[in-house]
Amino acid sequence: MAQVGSNARRAPLDSYDDRMPRAGGAANILSFPPSSSARDGSATAIDLIYQAAEMFTGIEHRARDIEANARAMCQNAVDKLVDSERRVQAAEQARRDIIADVDRRLQEVALALSDAQARIEAANARAAAAEKRAATAETEAQTARRLLTQVEDAIRSRLLGEDLGMHPVRRARA
Repeated sequence: MAQVGSNARRAPLDSYDDRMPRAGGAANILSFPPSSSARDGSATAIDLIYQAAEMFTGIEHRARDIEANARAMCQNAVDKLVDSERRVQAAEQARRDIIADVDRRLQEVALALSDAQARIEAANARAAAAEKRAATAETEAQTARRLLTQVEDAIRSRLLGEDLGMHPVRRARA
C-alpha cells in the first residue's frame, strides 16, 4: 500500500509536456513493467492509469494545438476572402465609374456630332439658297442684257434710223 501513496505524489496532469521524450526514448511508446516485477498488481494498474492519463493529456494538448492552428488558418482564409471581396467590390465600382464616364463622354460626343450635323445641314441649306439666288441673278442678268440689247436696238432704229436688218455696208450707203 505504501507504493500507492508514492504514486499519488506525481506531477499534475496539466503540467505534462508531450513534446518531451519519455524514459523509453520515444514520445508515443509506453513502457510496461516487466512481468517479473516485485510490485503488486494494483500499483501497476495505477501506474498504467497514470500513463494513460498522461497520454490522453498529451493527445488533448495536440488536439488543442491542431484546433488552434485550424482556427488560425480558417481566420486567415476568412480575412483573405474578405480582403478579396473588398478588392472585387472596388474593381466593380471602378468599372462602373469608367463605364459611366465613357457613357457621359459618348453622350457629349453624340450631342456635338448632332450639333455639327445641324450646322452642316444649315450651311448646305444656305449654300443651296445662295446657288439658287446666283442662278436667279444670272437669269435676271441675261434677261437684263437681252432687254438692254433690245433697248439699244430700238434706240438705234428709231432715233438713229438704222435698220437692224440691213447689212452695215448697206446702212452706210443709205
